[in-house]
Amino acid sequence: MQRVRLRYTKRGRLRFTSHRDFQRAFERALRRAAVPMAYSAGFTPHPKVSYANAAPTGTGSEAEYLEIALTEARDPERLRELLDESMPSGLDIIEAVEARTSGLADRLTASVWELRLDGVEPAEAERAVAAFMAAETVEVSRKTKNGVRTFDARSAVAGLETVPGTHGPQADRPSDQACAILRLVVRHVTPAVRPDDVLSGLRAVADLAPPVAAAVTRLAQGLFDEETGTVTDPLAPDREAVAAAPTDRTGAAETAAAKASA
Repeated sequence: MQRVRLRYTKRGRLRFTSHRDFQRAFERALRRAAVPMAYSAGFTPHPKVSYANAAPTGTGSEAEYLEIALTEARDPERLRELLDESMPSGLDIIEAVEARTSGLADRLTASVWELRLDGVEPAEAERAVAAFMAAETVEVSRKTKNGVRTFDARSAVAGLETVPGTHGPQADRPSDQACAILRLVVRHVTPAVRPDDVLSGLRAVADLAPPVAAAVTRLAQGLFDEETGTVTDPLAPDREAVAAAPTDRTGAAETAAAKASA
């Protein structure tokens, strides 16, 4: 059995697809691409696909991850190409690597988000960000299936700042008006703090209320480095293990040959 980890996107109008919609599209792509999937046991076998920390419906993403299990080995890059060709444009499979390490989900401890606030002056956004970051706690409320829940949105935020430019992943949004762009780094905690919770916090502490809904895009997710304040690539350990594998095999062969000659 071979395990392959994939990174995919939700772009443009496809950001409005739910996670269930993506699952259906991906399973159809697996069949079209004739991927030799491993299946679960039982009366209703299903392909072994593990999804990790999917973005909320309505948000775009450049960094969604999943893992599939195969019954036969395949070249990851060729597999990526076949799956990408079989997916709708906007749900793009952009990276594939053979899984050589464990715990992909454990390496997704933080996300980097871009929040595009059309109709908001950058200076106004800067004042709101400063107020939010200066606060010890920022309580917000969110409606859940168990009722309204109140929690602190500030403690999970590792970084929040305004950034220049209007040509990010949501550049198709209107650009002939004031626009502020925020870069948010948030830890994955329980309860989860989402970008819309941070926007609610900005409204609470600084009365920042964009006239139109914010365009939200996840730019990255992975391990949070406390020293640098950055989010690292979760697939890097697998790429490093794949690159080191030929050396390891060569070293093992040389050791075996040496023992045989002795």
